[in-house]
Amino acid sequence: MTPAPVIIAIDGRSGAGKTTLAVELAARLREHHKVSLFHLEDIYPGWNGLAAGIERYVTTVLAPLRNGVAAEWVSWDWDKHYDGATHTTLPAEIVVVEGVGAAAEAARPLLDAVVWVESSAEDRRRRALDRDGSSYEPHWDTWAGQEQEWLDTDDVPAHADIQVLNRADGDAPDNLMQALNYLPALSAVLAPELSARRGLRLLSERIDAEPRPEALFQDLYGTSANAVWLDSSNAGTASGAAAARSRFSILADDGGTYGQSVLHRSGTTRVSAGCATAEVTTPFFRWLDTVWGRRAVRAPEGYDCEFALGWLGYLGYELKRETGGNDIPADTPDSALLFAGRAVVIDHREGSAWLLALDAPDAGDWLARARSAVRAAAGPEKPGPETTDRAAAVGPSPETAAPPSFTSRDSRPDYLRKVKEAQQEITEGNSYEICLTTTVSAADPGLDPWTSYLALRRRNPAPFASYLRFGGLAVASTSPERFLRIASDGAMRAEPIKGTRARANDPVIDEHLRKDLEGSLKDRAENIMIVDLLRNDLSHFAVPGSVTVSRLCAIESYATVHQMVSTIDAQLRAGAPRAEAVAAAFPAGSMTGAPKISTMNILDRLEDGPRGVYSGAIGYFSLNAASDLAVVIRTLVMHDAGDGGRTLSLGVGGAITADSDPDDEYEEIRTKAFGVLSALGTEFPED
Repeated sequence: MTPAPVIIAIDGRSGAGKTTLAVELAARLREHHKVSLFHLEDIYPGWNGLAAGIERYVTTVLAPLRNGVAAEWVSWDWDKHYDGATHTTLPAEIVVVEGVGAAAEAARPLLDAVVWVESSAEDRRRRALDRDGSSYEPHWDTWAGQEQEWLDTDDVPAHADIQVLNRADGDAPDNLMQALNYLPALSAVLAPELSARRGLRLLSERIDAEPRPEALFQDLYGTSANAVWLDSSNAGTASGAAAARSRFSILADDGGTYGQSVLHRSGTTRVSAGCATAEVTTPFFRWLDTVWGRRAVRAPEGYDCEFALGWLGYLGYELKRETGGNDIPADTPDSALLFAGRAVVIDHREGSAWLLALDAPDAGDWLARARSAVRAAAGPEKPGPETTDRAAAVGPSPETAAPPSFTSRDSRPDYLRKVKEAQQEITEGNSYEICLTTTVSAADPGLDPWTSYLALRRRNPAPFASYLRFGGLAVASTSPERFLRIASDGAMRAEPIKGTRARANDPVIDEHLRKDLEGSLKDRAENIMIVDLLRNDLSHFAVPGSVTVSRLCAIESYATVHQMVSTIDAQLRAGAPRAEAVAAAFPAGSMTGAPKISTMNILDRLEDGPRGVYSGAIGYFSLNAASDLAVVIRTLVMHDAGDGGRTLSLGVGGAITADSDPDDEYEEIRTKAFGVLSALGTEFPED
């Protein structure tokens, strides 16, 4: 008896392309493993024998192999329509079983991975008849009827670990190999494949020209289903500490050989690589630890940005279920990320652009296209409908649609009451500071997400602005606040914002407002409480004694607001798990209050609903183990509604302390909403 093999089943209706996919997969696996391949079509007893064939397969093939024993089975003689010769299948390190019923209910307890292959009915019939010709055609309807009868009582696709939409374009085998790497049951046996994927080579090219990022994004990624633009939209006006945060912009999608995307909801992670999608039941931060945190590439010489390709997107607030908070379902995914195997990074300080790509067969073509796009976007701006300056924008303008009409989750009296309830919790000693939020939402009147973001970035430029598109979900953010940066060398930095004043057009009044914020004891108290919370959050994985506050209650001015900002630095312990270091600080203390866990419980009761993307984090997890994440504030979320329409939502809030004035707190959320709502041509909802 040999050790029990790892068994992978490839199932699907006839003609879906299972056989070719299984043969190609086995060939790839044989680079590192001994592999046996079994086809169920060899064992079905005739054209009416699907159910009997599945039973034969489970008892005479699968059960012995599962126990590490050679399987002896009787084939079917399709010419004589009777049992044929006896065959033997040996239990290799990996066994791939393929055919209709390979993952039937009786088989699944004996399998390590289930792959379901799907294709359109038209493509399936064409493939099957092209393969088997006239011998199959008279039996197509009979066989298809058996398949449907079986699937009516055994929903195999619902039990699949990986689903493959086979377009017969040659991509399915490589996409499936990528997806298999994410299944925990296969992680040990596929260790050689994982090691090979970590031996990545980064190609780079510097272009001494600064492209207009909006034109470049539209050219390279305007038609991409999933794309991310981390946009230092205030690069031309930032000064002081804000200038350092506004040096780089990153533009990427999930195209190319290495492109992937991830959606996480309530403990389930769906990873899509081309036409293959793996579903893994695991906490998000545990999954993140398997794909990020080890240095896989070296940054190019002379390249100062910490992003060296990797994962980009958002972490939603409801991931707090994994960091001590309650489990609150949201309408949007708890996390959406894409893996960029190629990207453009704009260095605004140097006036240059870097093209980055992992070495792959398609890297050369992409570099040539990106090089051309960068130079075109750096040239003179062409007047006309594609102009993206203050006078015009790419695509339909928000002004061409009726302005959205927002409603608030909380009326003014409701919000004032909740402020007082939060203060009562503070009086009773259950919290020191409670960051109470609410949501304003609207039915989408037909806004174009891209054009809406361009309007937002013009109205409210910010160092951590971003535009994210994941299918029907768009996130348009003008965040000024860093949540957490972990540099490749382990340097950690958090920069919480607490304290806000609206700006005035009159310079004298504006300076008075800035001074008022600077001298506000209440705002300083709020800020210092969050600084203490973040010092504690960073200390969990920091070198003892390395946590310092390098800047306390400094004032930074942006287009529509003055903000009070502090900076906390620390050094990550050598070998500490970086994903866990992020989790230890998540969600941002400036969005919860202190102490964090008990305050999150209070907020769940007061807020009457999920925050979703709002209050989470947007940024990247790089292949050189670096990460830079912004707090999701000043952010419009546009997502598909269940009725076929789309919903717009904007979260706003403020820190409540014992000294808070409820009326002032309500005015603060109106101030914070102004930058986004005014760009859309609308106002804060009145009661």
